[in-house]
Amino acid sequence: MSTSPDLRSRAEALGQTLPPLLAEAEMLAATVMLGEHGRRRAGLGDEFWQYRPAHQGDSARMIDWRRSARSDAHFVREREWQAAQSVTIWVDPSRSMAFTGDRSRPAKADRARLLGLALAVLLLRGGERVGLAGLAAPRAGRTQLLRLAARLAAGDGTQDYGAPETEGMASHGRAVFLSDFLGDLSGIEAGLARAADRGVKGVLLQVLDPAEEEFPFDGRTIFESMGGSLRHETRQAGELRSRYLSRLAERKDRLATLGRAVGWHFSTHHTGQPAQSALLWAYAALQGGR
Repeated sequence: MSTSPDLRSRAEALGQTLPPLLAEAEMLAATVMLGEHGRRRAGLGDEFWQYRPAHQGDSARMIDWRRSARSDAHFVREREWQAAQSVTIWVDPSRSMAFTGDRSRPAKADRARLLGLALAVLLLRGGERVGLAGLAAPRAGRTQLLRLAARLAAGDGTQDYGAPETEGMASHGRAVFLSDFLGDLSGIEAGLARAADRGVKGVLLQVLDPAEEEFPFDGRTIFESMGGSLRHETRQAGELRSRYLSRLAERKDRLATLGRAVGWHFSTHHTGQPAQSALLWAYAALQGGR
């Protein structure tokens, strides 16, 4: 059977990209020490987790009378939740994510893909089901990891700025949005609202290049979006620094506020920083910590 030149070239490109991305993600994930049971919380299961004071509404059969006999209060014996959770990851494919202010640093898209895939490695090893929003339904197992890696390495989108994709999110599951979040806030708000309607909680991780934080520009400068749809030329870029930094701070505050309103965590990661710190934060945030 013959293969078209276009299909063959795309397959060869994927073959060159996939192994390094997957190997790097697994190496990054290996730096995070997992607990024996992954994300632990109360629920259905066989293994003891903790005792807690009885609350109004707990039935008498829930009381552990042997433990309660040792004190003046009643206690409930909680078991560890053992049902797998579905976690959906969205990695912004827009052109703005291709930016890097220095060739010694990875592009935002490369760092976001790495973090997304490394997080998937950790979650899948913990027995969770993981998927990519709009691209791959949540599943468990090694085969799913290979599928996610292939999807992430498949290429970039055509839009200048991205809005979170929520297709395929499981009700009452978890989600991770990885983006620079520099586009229209209405798209971000809509994505969070759709997730909240399904009872989904999760993480907003903003990935920025240090140049986008420091604004190291002065004199005559041409600012142009990665897709070319936006362009601004100035002869005194330095005079824009304070206004730019103020707007960026306002956007971060707004993202944090939007996240808190629906029970999500927000943080910013710079591509000049080690990826481990962002991975640790995201993994801990999915467990309910900060």
